[in-house]
Amino acid sequence: MTASPRDVLAVNTLRALSLDAVANAKEGHPGGPVGMSPMAYVLFSRIMRFNPRDPRWPNRDRFILSAGHASMLIYGALHLTGYDVSLDDLKNFRQWGSRTPGHPEYGHTPGVETTTGPLGQGFANAVGFALAEAHLAARYNRPGHALIDHYTYGICSDGDLMEGISHEAASFAGHLGLGKLIMLYDDNLISLDGPTEWTFTDDTTERFESYGWHVQMVDYGNTDLDGIEAAVKNAQNQTERPSLIRVRTTIGVGLPKQGTADVHGKAPSLEDVIAAKKSYSYPSLDPFFLPDDGVAPWRDAGARGPALASEWKKAFGAYRAAFPDLAAELDSIFDRRSPKGLATSLPTFDSSAKPMATRVASGQTLNALEPKVPGMIGGSADLRGSNDTVFKGSGFIDHGKFGERNINFGVREHAMCAIGNGLALNGLQPYVATFLIFSDYCKNAIRLASLMGQPTVFVFTHDSIGLGTDGPTHQPIEQIAGLRAIPGMHVIRPADANETAIAWQLALERIDGPTLLALSRQNVPVLAANPDGARRGGYVAADSEGAPELVLIATGTEVHLALEGRKKLAEQGVRARVVSMPCWEIFSAQDQSYRDAVIPPAVRARIGIEAASGFGWERWVGLDGATITLARFGASAPGEIVMRELGFTVENVVSTGLRLLGRAGSASLGGDSTPQAKPTAHASGHS
Repeated sequence: MTASPRDVLAVNTLRALSLDAVANAKEGHPGGPVGMSPMAYVLFSRIMRFNPRDPRWPNRDRFILSAGHASMLIYGALHLTGYDVSLDDLKNFRQWGSRTPGHPEYGHTPGVETTTGPLGQGFANAVGFALAEAHLAARYNRPGHALIDHYTYGICSDGDLMEGISHEAASFAGHLGLGKLIMLYDDNLISLDGPTEWTFTDDTTERFESYGWHVQMVDYGNTDLDGIEAAVKNAQNQTERPSLIRVRTTIGVGLPKQGTADVHGKAPSLEDVIAAKKSYSYPSLDPFFLPDDGVAPWRDAGARGPALASEWKKAFGAYRAAFPDLAAELDSIFDRRSPKGLATSLPTFDSSAKPMATRVASGQTLNALEPKVPGMIGGSADLRGSNDTVFKGSGFIDHGKFGERNINFGVREHAMCAIGNGLALNGLQPYVATFLIFSDYCKNAIRLASLMGQPTVFVFTHDSIGLGTDGPTHQPIEQIAGLRAIPGMHVIRPADANETAIAWQLALERIDGPTLLALSRQNVPVLAANPDGARRGGYVAADSEGAPELVLIATGTEVHLALEGRKKLAEQGVRARVVSMPCWEIFSAQDQSYRDAVIPPAVRARIGIEAASGFGWERWVGLDGATITLARFGASAPGEIVMRELGFTVENVVSTGLRLLGRAGSASLGGDSTPQAKPTAHASGHS
């Protein structure tokens, strides 16, 4: 258990560097990095294959710091091993414009594989990374050409394992037997508030063994480097089950209040840092001092990288010569190229065809585009029939059967979305599916997909009260508004089958952020295709004879309601234009002249129509407009009755339009004349 003086100094160099950075920032988490340093040192110096000169080398081992609050651990390790993370970057920890933010951010710091901090997210991302490796290896490796062959390592904390997402993700990983997933658990018995015995007395070993994981224990994680290394190598031999290594550490070892919650999230004083360095017998008490002998083992590990990467590139050259078509597919995955030729493969739907739910059109489009996107992979949270998300030309991924392209995620919505992000971070094009209402379970992962700029596609069906008898627990109201509020998110709610096909094209061509498809359960008529308009996020679906005096702006299934309302308004002598706006975000990105041509600024009488919360609609209808939206939960009844009772009727569209124009209108409009619920028609800004 005794480490060599060289190794001890290397570990303490990372510890001292972490403490100096947190103390300099005057905030952060010192205890975790100090306790985890032996694990990081063993992984980076003795185990992992990586290349600081090429952080995106495809066959590198992945390191995921799920305990993202311990971010100085990874920043220090990246600096010491030679990544483009300077000492000045560490001195600017947590400062404006720094490359070393408070929690690790993908794309911001070279060598950071995923954005972590919300506990449990990194754990589930790691499952996605491991699944991506297994999938790519099964699909593309050939005898004598083991091109895809890497491990996913991670460090997680007590907090990660308390979060529900870790239970979902661990169960899924164990079910599949992801043998190249190895998680080290910093088992320090402390969380932010105090001892874990206050809240967390699970038998973690039995829990993970019940999931199908291989579990080991390292009792002296602060000093037993050889024990940590042996456990990792033993885990590598468990080829058909993931591994958890419990490493018992002392949080904040060396600090005066080591082993207590006081060192979890409070920056140490200069005196505390000096005391810790003295306990380490560190060669200098000066801030940010890096002894050559303490840095050398780290740099030696990083120096191995270029040769490893070069050897792999030669192997890829031989693979390319033997399997040029497969190599071209891998190139597109590794380089994350936007797929070409999707427009020519899109299905087209005849406006004379029978009405079709947009979820059904989505399934048909998905299968039509699958051959064009070799990296596409995905599935549903136990709703594959309801979501219509099955590749008909592929089987389902299972234990030892990783080359397929369909995934059964089970009822694990949160983990599913975070695993999807892990798949995307490994170059694949994932889609994940559930009901729109359950986006609430997924919100953190959806938000992180956008923060990381990952092209995960979220296929969320049963998008409104129109789903009917399942009732208000399953009828989304506020979800669309909340999802639209996420920076960088594209929420597309198509009106019909043709808009749905375009929505998939837009989602798959986008490589710098996520897209959410909000799809209907109920059937809707097929409109005449307007692909150019749909691609621009909004367009004139039907115009008036002569200049419009009223603009009806709708999304999704309510576009059809607007179209019927326009006809009735014409009978009242009202010139109404219908605008279909499947994606607010894409429409907002169009030039002003196009937006003004679709929604003329001079026409101030506007109605926004959407079977969801009206929050945000004032942007489009203005101060003089109105909305037909929802300010209450839905109800359990057949969908058409719920829609009628809550005001989504032609009569309500017409009466609201006439009111805006100051006209009395006819008392008889035909069709339903049921009085409408008061909350459904709002003047913008007023109830």
